[in-house]
Amino acid sequence: MALEDVHLDVLQNIEFAIVNVYQKQRDLRDIDVMRALDALIDVYRAEVRGHTPKEISLPEPEGTVFQRTKEMCDFRLGRPGAATCIQVPFEGEKTSSDILACLRKIRRSVDRWNKRRGQQGYLQFVSEFVK
Repeated sequence: MALEDVHLDVLQNIEFAIVNVYQKQRDLRDIDVMRALDALIDVYRAEVRGHTPKEISLPEPEGTVFQRTKEMCDFRLGRPGAATCIQVPFEGEKTSSDILACLRKIRRSVDRWNKRRGQQGYLQFVSEFVK
């Protein structure tokens, strides 16, 4: 079964967090999203391996994408205090491995749409579907 069949809700939640930043910062580019996702992938990969994730410090707007997306991921992991302002229904908590797989899938999508449509190709594409 494909990842999007199993974790569509998580993929949508993560993309919602990204689009939410884009709606407030229209100069956000795909490369900013890629860098934020790369940092998140490093964080959750370390976690899956049982290591302590390194501290991440990103410039803006990458830092905001990182923070909002991490809040959503932590919320989906059922972590106390994570994204308490988020009011989205979901089907149970996920594992760090689930989150990592979803982040990697979205990262590939950002790369693909950026190559097809330019600097904001992914952001413009995904904004059509995430409201």
